[in-house]
Amino acid sequence: MARIEKKTLPEFFEKVLSGDKTFEVRLADWECQPGDTLVLREYSPEKGYTGRVIEKKVTYVLKTKAMETWFTSEEIAKHGFQVIAFK
Repeated sequence: MARIEKKTLPEFFEKVLSGDKTFEVRLADWECQPGDTLVLREYSPEKGYTGRVIEKKVTYVLKTKAMETWFTSEEIAKHGFQVIAFK
């Protein structure tokens, strides 16, 4: 199991802290799998790192590049994807 550290903006950090945000959307330029620990460090562009940290256990990873879809390339280019979290 890996421990992965990423910075996150204050507005998103607060949503994770409150429990409203139960997902992350990230560029898939690093490996992540269920069981890993995602360490989110609050980062303000004006002030830098704030010192606040949240650790979350990764339960599911969806990689869209390998995902088969029934949407056309044109539809994807026009609308993109949205990630929907639920409880």
